[in-house]
Amino acid sequence: MPLEIAAPVTPNKPPERPDNLRGIVYMGLGFFSFAAADTQAKFLTASLDPIQIAWTRQLGLLACVVYLLAFQGTAILKSGAPVLQVSRGALAAVSVTMFIFGVKFVPLADAVAITFVAPFVVTIVAALFLGEKVGIHRMSAVVIGFLGTLLIIRPGMGVFQPAIFLVMLAAIAFAFRQILSRALVASDRTATTIAYTSLTSSILLTIPLPFFWTNPDSWSQLGLLAGVAVCAGAGELLVIRALELADAVVVTPLHYTLILWATFYGWLIFGQLPDLLTWIGTAIIVCTGLYIFARERMSHRKT
Repeated sequence: MPLEIAAPVTPNKPPERPDNLRGIVYMGLGFFSFAAADTQAKFLTASLDPIQIAWTRQLGLLACVVYLLAFQGTAILKSGAPVLQVSRGALAAVSVTMFIFGVKFVPLADAVAITFVAPFVVTIVAALFLGEKVGIHRMSAVVIGFLGTLLIIRPGMGVFQPAIFLVMLAAIAFAFRQILSRALVASDRTATTIAYTSLTSSILLTIPLPFFWTNPDSWSQLGLLAGVAVCAGAGELLVIRALELADAVVVTPLHYTLILWATFYGWLIFGQLPDLLTWIGTAIIVCTGLYIFARERMSHRKT
């Protein structure tokens, strides 16, 4: 999923001297890398099980943790809320696996667009279970955003693909990861959250791996598997660096550039282009997602 698609955690404090231009470049390259990882993962689903691909993808994140351990030491494993950290890692395993299962059947750009519903789910969950106040503006944006999602899914119009529910499940799991990230940011560092997410998801995906493993039968297949891990790991490091350099409010909206890269890769590799209704639905989701982001920023400023 984009978003270890995918799930950058905002640093506990903003950079003292933000370098927003460099941050934008790093963030843009990060999501370019994530889209490349997802494209290779989709290509591999024709010959390998999604469990194996998901496990390989998490190796990239695991490499990031090894990098962090080498430079920051084992102190990054000290957590004030280990249960929440492990839970977030489990959700990461679910989200990446469900996304790869879904993208096997769903066009890449459509799948990426569906994952953009995560901010809407976060808003609803925060209102229902965390007691956060959600005004009429944000709730209206949620409703409009889901209407945009229906334009992409289009149940009952002859273009509905049941596998889209797997992508929706991935987006929901991703949303709950964001909720846990909000709870963890007060007690744990970003590096700690990344480390626990990587270790937990890798361990959980390793358990069923022997039942689904297929030895790569060509150098190209092996190269694509390596590419999935490398691109996912590079994307994670680039996003982390972007958040270290720049103000999160400046670089976070670049998440939506994923749809551009996914469309490009989908056309180049699979010959798939979104139709007009999908573009309209995606535009609605992106606009309402950015609106929710802006409203949350205003709320935090007031508090």
